[in-house]
Amino acid sequence: MSRNLQKSIVAVLTFGGGAALLCILTFIHINQGNVSIPTSTTIEAIFTPQDTLAHHTVRVLRLPRAVMGILAGGALAVAGVVLQTVTKNPLSSASTLGIHSGTYFAVVFSTVFFPVALFGNGIMVAFLGGIFTFLIVFVLSGGNNATPVRMVLAGMIVTFLFSSLTSVLQIFYENETAGLFLWGAGTLVQNDWSGVHFSWPFIVAGLVILLMMSFKLDTLTLGDDVAIALGQNVNVIKFLSIIAAVMLTSVTVSVVGPIGFVGLVAPHIIKLIGYRKHLPLIIASFIWGANVLLFADILARIIDPSFSELPVGAITALIGAPWLIWLVLRMKKAKYGEENTSVMAGKTTIGISLKIIIPALIALILITMFVSLATGNYGFEPMVMLQALFSDSNEFMKNLIIDLRLPRALVALLSGMVLAVSGLIFQGVLRNPLADPSVIGITSGAGVGALLTMFVFGVSALWVPIGAMVGSMVFFIFVMVLAIRAEFQPTILALLGIGVSAFGSAIIQILVVRADLNVASALTWLSGTTYAKGWSELLNYLIWPVVILFPLLLLRVRVLDTLSLGDDTAKGLGLKVMSSRFQLAFLATLLAAFSVAAVGAIGFVGLIAPHLARLLVGSTNQRLLPVTILIGGSLLVVADLFSRTLLAPNEIPSGILVAIIGAPYFLWLMKKRA
Repeated sequence: MSRNLQKSIVAVLTFGGGAALLCILTFIHINQGNVSIPTSTTIEAIFTPQDTLAHHTVRVLRLPRAVMGILAGGALAVAGVVLQTVTKNPLSSASTLGIHSGTYFAVVFSTVFFPVALFGNGIMVAFLGGIFTFLIVFVLSGGNNATPVRMVLAGMIVTFLFSSLTSVLQIFYENETAGLFLWGAGTLVQNDWSGVHFSWPFIVAGLVILLMMSFKLDTLTLGDDVAIALGQNVNVIKFLSIIAAVMLTSVTVSVVGPIGFVGLVAPHIIKLIGYRKHLPLIIASFIWGANVLLFADILARIIDPSFSELPVGAITALIGAPWLIWLVLRMKKAKYGEENTSVMAGKTTIGISLKIIIPALIALILITMFVSLATGNYGFEPMVMLQALFSDSNEFMKNLIIDLRLPRALVALLSGMVLAVSGLIFQGVLRNPLADPSVIGITSGAGVGALLTMFVFGVSALWVPIGAMVGSMVFFIFVMVLAIRAEFQPTILALLGIGVSAFGSAIIQILVVRADLNVASALTWLSGTTYAKGWSELLNYLIWPVVILFPLLLLRVRVLDTLSLGDDTAKGLGLKVMSSRFQLAFLATLLAAFSVAAVGAIGFVGLIAPHLARLLVGSTNQRLLPVTILIGGSLLVVADLFSRTLLAPNEIPSGILVAIIGAPYFLWLMKKRA
């Protein structure tokens, strides 16, 4: 078969086959619904409409949804093509660079505080949020010198930050943001043609601009120097391309919400077929992006035949997260093999003596605990607390402190310690300074297990923590299998962790919608909170890891130091490397599962505490362990205090507060190290 004939067949399958598949999926999509309409009636409604209820249902409800799916899927795919070209990053898309989280936060923020700014479906607000987010990620990951790994990691941290801020607004302004939870997970639901009428001019304009710039985009793939030698103004091309890509993203977000991974999956399908020139790449990506999104929406309604509306964004994440994992593993040697192991800080240390730092941290914990016990709805009352504890004059206050405030503070202290140690172990075992139960997917696995248990068995003090542990173990085994495939390369594992976490988060979103959980309470639990935690959580979940697992770790802590020398050296010293890695990672997973069972999915403690400890006392794990334990405990005790007092009598979930502190800290570290 000649080369030209092969190209012709590929083109026919890509464009003709893609268009034919799009027609088939559109027809299947229109025929789905909670009211069964005969196929012949559907065809009549499209081509020869009459004034009947069935025809109106097809033309006013089902057809706009399908058309919106085609426009949104195509727009997101084209935006992904442009972002991948401009950033020279094959993993770029609106979701992996944090643009979706930025646009979503901007719309929710405006809904609460500046509703007047939400004219035109809030497109201007979404656009400004998207541009601002892209600039943050681009600058903090190193600008034009950014590596694909740094850019995606910066996108992940920014996503954490904006998601936490959005959750705060949704919890405290539940009435103002009512209805935004489903939209925030991505949904194609349309009640009329207004969304299509609003979005299609912007999408067509963006598409035309990018098609006209396709040759200029081709020159960018040759490198900036070659593009300049060919007479191109590289900065102008990049600026216009980013504006067009963010416009396409913000239009879709303003109508259907943030739908992730379409911009990652569709362009790579076309690139795998062999297209590299941007003219066919953009057109084919538009067609296949529409196919991906329509297929996801069809799948969502097959999974939930009650048509209570699963978020299509969660389904695209279920499809896209495994795709991201496969993509990272496929390209690991070509793209990431040379990436420096030390992605983050931890090399330079202050070198404080343990005799100084340990008493200082213990003092900080004791002072914070004292303030926490003495603080309530009437402010800081130390004398009232002391009188209640050491005399019988105020029995109510005494019970309040002993039964509510003290156990809650202790739960925060031990949870912080447990999470910090879990993070330290994962960082040592995986040789990955970004490893943390929340980042590599263990926490989301525990969340999936806990929610599945709640969904199947109802809320139970016995079954929910067991579900959390089972879920974390399943995800742990999956992460370890991937780690072996990735040969424990730190940067690869960080990217794989994003995929695993996204997969778990998608399942969690589906379960929240299916179980019809109260949005505020679901967000609070998923964000992690010490609210209303008492002696039962302390005695059932947190005492055991401290009493049993911490001593086990003390006996094995030298192994972490040996593993840090590299596999060959560790084997030369007689260490069974794979067995040791598995045992220690299993221990870290157990710690994370106990914490999730007690306080929900609190992230960043396992990231921040070990890094701060390294900055203070160096990288020897025997010195690191006690300092990490105390920093983790003090961090969550302080977060718990602020969660109660900052907006009293309202509470901010402790996990959200830690994320709001932790995300800027890590972005600062990335900028410092870039």
